[in-house]
Amino acid sequence: MKLRIVSYNIHRAIGVDRLFRPQRIAEILEHHDGDIVLLQEVDEGVPGSRELDLAKELAALLEYPYFAVGHNVSLRKGRYGNATLSRYPILRERNIDLTIGRRKRRGCQHTTMTVESVSGHPHRLDVFNLHLGLSVKERSRQVGRLARSREFSALESRGACVVGGDFNDWRSLLSSFFVEALRFHCASNGDGWGERRCMRTYPSFSPRGALDRIYYRGSLRLITSRRCRLKRSRVASDHLPIIADFELH
Repeated sequence: MKLRIVSYNIHRAIGVDRLFRPQRIAEILEHHDGDIVLLQEVDEGVPGSRELDLAKELAALLEYPYFAVGHNVSLRKGRYGNATLSRYPILRERNIDLTIGRRKRRGCQHTTMTVESVSGHPHRLDVFNLHLGLSVKERSRQVGRLARSREFSALESRGACVVGGDFNDWRSLLSSFFVEALRFHCASNGDGWGERRCMRTYPSFSPRGALDRIYYRGSLRLITSRRCRLKRSRVASDHLPIIADFELH
């Protein structure tokens, strides 16, 4: 069966024009129609975003029956973090703390889903939705913490698993860890981009950095992947979304 996964740092629905416009984010996501959507920088109760619960709002607008939120940063009023929207039932959700020392709070949201095939056979899918830090050492320690976490270490090596989000990995230094040590493949190299030519997604209006990635392993086969080319996506957020189509065995 086919499975489309979208990863998008929505920048709290504040565009590069500094306008809060969640409708633009919803229109972009509706166009790509992902089965599972990994969002980063999602507000809840923040005055600058009209105190909305953005995950709930987007799930309702786009008619996703299931969603989960992992809050990482608490503000004077409100908070924000990662959110996962899904067409499939979410059986379990956890938020893995990836904060290093006194640096800005970071996290990885883990959701376990049941994806039912056309034949009615249920498949388990584990999804990790993360947003890593800004320094090289911080990111290295964060992926090590993720790999040692109870949620990650309990995975079956052949089970379907996706790790996606905003890696802030300008020089692709984490790629070898995921590909060689953890046995993942990088979907963000798809469409003929090559190992050193990952999809550039930041800044959205003139992309220079391949900060957003989707890694996968287990019973998933990549069909195609791409970054969003909609004109409005260059304004709606400071990142471009990436879209990956898989076949789930």
